[in-house]
This record gives sequence, structure tokens and C-alpha cells, in this order.
Amino acid sequence: MNIAGIFDDEPPIPDVIEQWVTPEQSLPLVIRPDKPSTNLLELAAQYREPIRRKLLRHGGILFRGFPEVTLDTFRDLISSLSAQPLQYMERSSPRHEVGNNIYTSTDYPAKQSIFLHNEQSYNITWPLRIFFHCVIAAPAGGATPLADCRRIYHRISEGTLQKLAGPGYCYARHFGGGLGLTWEEAFQADRRSVVEEYCLANDIHFSWNSDGTLSTSQIRPVIVRHPETGEEVWFNHLTFFNVATLGQATADALLSLGRDQLPNNTYYADGTDIEPELIEELKDAYHAETISFEWREGDILMLDNMLVAHGRECYTPPREVVVGMAEPYTRL
Repeated sequence: MNIAGIFDDEPPIPDVIEQWVTPEQSLPLVIRPDKPSTNLLELAAQYREPIRRKLLRHGGILFRGFPEVTLDTFRDLISSLSAQPLQYMERSSPRHEVGNNIYTSTDYPAKQSIFLHNEQSYNITWPLRIFFHCVIAAPAGGATPLADCRRIYHRISEGTLQKLAGPGYCYARHFGGGLGLTWEEAFQADRRSVVEEYCLANDIHFSWNSDGTLSTSQIRPVIVRHPETGEEVWFNHLTFFNVATLGQATADALLSLGRDQLPNNTYYADGTDIEPELIEELKDAYHAETISFEWREGDILMLDNMLVAHGRECYTPPREVVVGMAEPYTRL
């Protein structure tokens, strides 16, 4: 598909101002009301398709400065511009539900930064859209950095692509060893049979260990074609979950427990270790494309989850950013 054809003669949306966070930063597109009476939900209902087309071009849209934005507004906006918010399944990070499939963005400690990633790219079904809403802006830090996955893809060397593009990579998990999530929390289940059924349906190899813990592995691609634009994008958790991304000291401490005890790690598809130099190359590609902006209370950020990766900077509390995901897409 020729992506240029999607955006030819794209008209501006009435009653709003379209701009960048800064002149040098084209992600995200910022949409602001041009008068105090402009209602965000009415705008979304009237101009749903033009907004969605702009999302495919830019990857992210930040709705800023609209009056009376609440959690209800946030959930209704997801439904209006996308679809009903999804339940968070096959979990990999701690978060809790605020209500009606709206969750905290993460419950990791404030001092911990979170590397860039695409939500649930390790699943065979993932959300095409992800929304964030700033309820309380941190007094310092706490940004949600972004990176265009189309641009990341073009930064990766041909040699690395040759190693990974065909076979993909292996994502291995260990549940219940005292680190990371338990299998009950990850799969939102309290019976082994439910977990087994899920794994069989989602191309996940599993084994129960004698101590009651669970080990899983799954082969996933590193490059996926976007179902709407036809673009190939770098879409995976290979870098995010590799133990080397955590830093040398943390990686050494975790590896001392044994590789089979790691809550998360990634390997080549044949199960062999990925060289630290390759992980560094991938990290550099993400960092080269990373942009950031300061949250303001009332902001709503809409991302195409395949086109744009997101993360989190450490911060000084308090901070409250909630998330909703929508439009499940299953890899063919």
C-alpha cells in the first residue's frame, strides 16, 4: 500500500489548533481547542476519521487544553475514537485497574525508569491503539518518552536485520520464583488448566516445575507490517526484556540466580544468547529516535501502538497517569 495516498489533501480539523510541542519535534501532533467552549468528545464524534488519519501519519496525537477532562472523558474518548477499552491480559508489569478497563500506566517505583516498548508486542494479539491520560503531573520528571518505530527500523544495521528478521526472537519467562509477576497475576487465573489453555491458544510453550513455578517461551517476529498503512515497523520486546538492558550490575545480580530463574529474558530464536553488542546497537537506535514532552494535567495522548514506542522517565511523586488500550489485532 502506498502510504502517501492515505494522506493526500488532508484538510485541517475545524475548531482546533494543530501544532508541535516544539518546532523541532514532530511527534506527537498537538491538538488544542481554539476557543474555551470546544468540547473534546463532541469534536471526536464529529471528526473521528480525520483524527484517525492524522494518527496514522504522525503516530501520536496529544489532546491538550480542553476543558473539564475527567476519567469518564478519557474512557469515552477511547470508545469514540477507537473502541471499547480492553482488559489487560498476559501481563508483564504490575498495574491495577482504576475502573472499566482503565489502568494505572504502571505500578513500578517512581525512581525506576522504563525502557521504550510497544504494548504487548510479545502477544499474538495486541492493541492497535493505546491512550494515556495525565490526572496528576509529577513536580519533576515522569515524562512518557516516545519513539517512531518506522524510524527505529531504518537505523538498524543490515547485519542485525539478517540475524533477526527471518527467525524472530525467543521471549522466555519464569513465574513464581520471587521475582517479577506470579503466573496467577500475569494470566489473571487461579487454575493451571486456564493458563495451559491460554498458552496453547497463543503459541506459548509452557512447563510446570516441581516447585510449582511456571516457565514459558514464545517465538515472536521483530518486524511486523502495519495492517492499515502497509509499512514495516520494528515491533517487538527483544530489547526491552533482554537482561542486558537493565544495566551491568542488575544483569549480573539476576544472572547469578541462573538463567532459568530470570523473570524475563530474550534470546535468538534457537535459544542462544544475544550478544551484548547487538543489544547496545538496538538501544542506540531507540535512544536516537526518542523524544519527550512534559505532561500537563488534563492531557490525553493517543498513540498508534505499532508505529510508536513509549516508556517512562523516573519522577518525583505524586504522579498519576492512567492508560487504556483498544482495537485488538491478531498477527496473521
